[in-house]
Amino acid sequence: MTLTIKNVDWEKAKHKLSKLREKVFVYEWRIPRECEFDQYDDSANHVLVLNEHKQEIATGRVTPTGEIGRIAVVPDYRGPEVYRALLQALVSKATHMGLQQVHVLCELEGVEYYQQQGFKPVGSVFMDAGIARQKMACDPSNFSLSRVELTH
Repeated sequence: MTLTIKNVDWEKAKHKLSKLREKVFVYEWRIPRECEFDQYDDSANHVLVLNEHKQEIATGRVTPTGEIGRIAVVPDYRGPEVYRALLQALVSKATHMGLQQVHVLCELEGVEYYQQQGFKPVGSVFMDAGIARQKMACDPSNFSLSRVELTH
């Protein structure tokens, strides 16, 4: 599978990013729309993943405080290749932003996956929008996936 990863500006790509996130989080996962879209979208750095047909299949963001999140992948493309590419792009973006640490708020099923990538649990498990989560943090230089080229 050939993937294209793009750094995108929220204002310029808002329609595409919102459409992906609504499809995954609001309609599929039933997360309230007011919980999905927040004040951090304007200041976050977003990435958009396109498939070989140039269709938008995934997105994610990294905030100025280093939170990686809002990772949305359409159902037909949920697999290790897309998630690896998206996570690598976001960590790479965090490195370019000069961040010394990134963190994710993952579901409990994802803790082992993130540990394999160099993340470590921080604090206790907590509830967010009805989902049990664990904060995981990592120094971007300790992140273990191979590099992905970004296009602008």
